[in-house]
Amino acid sequence: MRKRIAIICVAALTGTMMMTACGSKEEGGSEKTSDGKTKVRFATWDVADDVDAQQKLVDKFNQEHDDIEVVLEAYGSDFDTKLSAGMGSGDTPDVVYMWNYPAYADGLEPLDEYIDKEGEEYKDNFYSTLWNYNSFDGTTYGIPVGFTTHALFYNKDLFAEAGVEEPTDSWTWSDLQTAAKTIEEKTGQKGFAFQMKPDPYDFEMYLWSNEAAYCDEEGVMSGKIDSKESQEVFQMFQDMEKDGYAIATEKNGTDEFRAGTAAMYIYGSWSINSLDEDGMNYGIAKIPSFDGKTSVSILSSSGLSISKDSKNKEAAWEFVKYWTGEECNKARIGIELPVLNSVVESEGIMDEAKYAPFYKMLEQSDGHTPASFLIEDWSEVSENLSLSFEQIFNPSSYMDVKDVLKEAADAQ
Repeated sequence: MRKRIAIICVAALTGTMMMTACGSKEEGGSEKTSDGKTKVRFATWDVADDVDAQQKLVDKFNQEHDDIEVVLEAYGSDFDTKLSAGMGSGDTPDVVYMWNYPAYADGLEPLDEYIDKEGEEYKDNFYSTLWNYNSFDGTTYGIPVGFTTHALFYNKDLFAEAGVEEPTDSWTWSDLQTAAKTIEEKTGQKGFAFQMKPDPYDFEMYLWSNEAAYCDEEGVMSGKIDSKESQEVFQMFQDMEKDGYAIATEKNGTDEFRAGTAAMYIYGSWSINSLDEDGMNYGIAKIPSFDGKTSVSILSSSGLSISKDSKNKEAAWEFVKYWTGEECNKARIGIELPVLNSVVESEGIMDEAKYAPFYKMLEQSDGHTPASFLIEDWSEVSENLSLSFEQIFNPSSYMDVKDVLKEAADAQ
């Protein structure tokens, strides 16, 4: 089921973008720079230091190619607005960062034939789970650039103070609950933190881990989000909070973890740098499993796509291969997790205790399609789910899990 993008025609923005072209278009052909190179416009959503680092990699590509010149366009927080406007006016950059394939697929170039021409070895070098997050309706629209799964962060000092053994990759949710209770009793700090109003996209991983989901493959929620298995997940989180050893936070739990007021929380690799800067004594393990089942993580994945309307597709593909290749994968370590098996192996990533759990979660999270790829009106459904979460987890309400989930299913 495909979610169509809302085409936005913004005359002023379009005019500005056209003026920044800095080149000329040969009739019926590709756009050229003043010195005859094929021009490739590359749109990124990053800002500040990340853009500076990207510009250096773009400059290196340009220096190595006599026939192609890539121009980096940093859209920042205006990325979606400018990209939608560009698609509406026929002025989309040749290469764009991408994650929301259901929304933009109609404006993107299918890449399966490009991938096939590179050979089996090329595709197999990427972690297989990532392809599912860079495809839509059976078609590949993006080449993986970076990703993070989620994992369990834990405060080693609080565990030591409470006399509790640190988490292992074989932990179950029962193990987490037992440890969290003891930590709260011994230290006075909360054993676990989670979001009171989590992003529904992220929270679905807990349902997957208990062999449930928001919806079926046709996007129908009834019988799935309100299933017994789904209810068990929500009830577990609510009970942990009710029992006083877990806290439902306004944000994502990082603040409480950094302050030492929560011993554990589950999050992506984004917080590693800030925790290292703080000098925190912490560890990371896989997400706990439900008894007898395998824990699963959602992926936050970015890819690189080519505009369907690009006049420079072959040159754009050359740049996409460079940007998603080994050299750039290595250059971005510390900013994002490498997506190539060869880089993970050559750089010893799996030997790094702070990175390995995210790859272990990646390997065991294959075969799950987020509801945002299946439910046509996901934006509206996501808003409704956020309200449902708040009804269940807000201590001022603690509404009945079964009733809330039944209402969420019926509202579709």
